[in-house]
Amino acid sequence: MTTIKASCPSCGDVELTPHQVRLVVCSVKSWSYYAFICTTCHEEVRKPAGRDVVALLISGGVVAEPWNVPAEVLEEHEGPTLNYDDVLDFALWLEQADLLAAAAAAQGPRPRAQAPETAA
Repeated sequence: MTTIKASCPSCGDVELTPHQVRLVVCSVKSWSYYAFICTTCHEEVRKPAGRDVVALLISGGVVAEPWNVPAEVLEEHEGPTLNYDDVLDFALWLEQADLLAAAAAAQGPRPRAQAPETAA
């Protein structure tokens, strides 16, 4: 069986099997990483995985998990960051909108207006 050598920032070098290593290959290459639970301190260690590390781990038997980042994550946003008060105001607004929708639904559907006939 293949042995993979990695390093824990607290314990130093550790030896792992391919099943002990999680490899996440992201559509944004700089976000790819591998992670493992240190066999000594039992803490999770997560490190970036460049193209060469990905190839090396796959050749050692580690199964790669694809991670496709939604396009929305990469959009640039302008304006101030939302804060707790903004979220609370929105929740209160939604509550009022629900009451308005319930009142409209209680009245039932309105009949459609018919278009006037035109002479040909």
